[in-house]
Amino acid sequence: MRTDLAIAWLRATAVSVTEQSDRLTRLDAAIGDGDHGVNLNRGFTAVVAALAGGTFDSVAAVFVKAGTTLISKVGGASGPLYGSAYRALGKALPEGPEITLPDLVAGLHAALEAIRKLGGAEPGDATMVDAWKPAAEAFESAVAAGNALPAAAAEAARAADAGARATIELRARKGRASYLGERSVGHQDPGATSTALIFEALASVTT
Repeated sequence: MRTDLAIAWLRATAVSVTEQSDRLTRLDAAIGDGDHGVNLNRGFTAVVAALAGGTFDSVAAVFVKAGTTLISKVGGASGPLYGSAYRALGKALPEGPEITLPDLVAGLHAALEAIRKLGGAEPGDATMVDAWKPAAEAFESAVAAGNALPAAAAEAARAADAGARATIELRARKGRASYLGERSVGHQDPGATSTALIFEALASVTT
C-alpha cells in the first residue's frame, strides 16, 4: 500500500460514513446516545480536510494524522476509539511511502489492540471489536495464503460485515448499550457497523 492509496481509503470511508450517517444514528438511537452517525460524519469529514492540507512522506504519517484528527474532533466514545486505532495502525508501520501486506497485517492487529485496551471490550461484548477482529484475522489469512491486496481486502470486508451482523444476537456488555441488559439483544451494534464500513471502503479502493 502506498501513501496515495491510504489517503484514498480514508476518503472512501468518509464518503461511506456520510452516506450511512442516518443508519448509524438510528442503530445508536435504539441502544445508545443516538449520535454515532453524526459524530463519525464530523470526524471523517475533518480527516479528509486535514489530509487535503498536508504533505505526507509515509503511509504511517497518514494514519497517525487521521487518528489525531478523530481524537480532536469527535466526542463520545467513537472518536477516541477510532482515533487510537488509526494512531496505533500508523505507529506500527515502518517509515516510507509504501508498506507491504505483512506490514498492514501488523498494523490492523495493532489497531485492534488499541481498541480493546481503550474500550476494555472483548469479542462477544457487542462492540466494534466484533467486526474489527474477524476482519484483521481474515485479512491476515488471505495474505498468508498468497492473495494480493484486493482479495485480502474483500475477505476482510466480508468478515467485518458478518461480525457486525452477528452482534444482533449478542448482549451488549460495554458502553451505554450495556445498561439495557438482555434488551440489547436484537440490535446491531453501531460501532461494529461503522467498522464494517471502514473495511468495505478498503475493499472498494483496492478493486
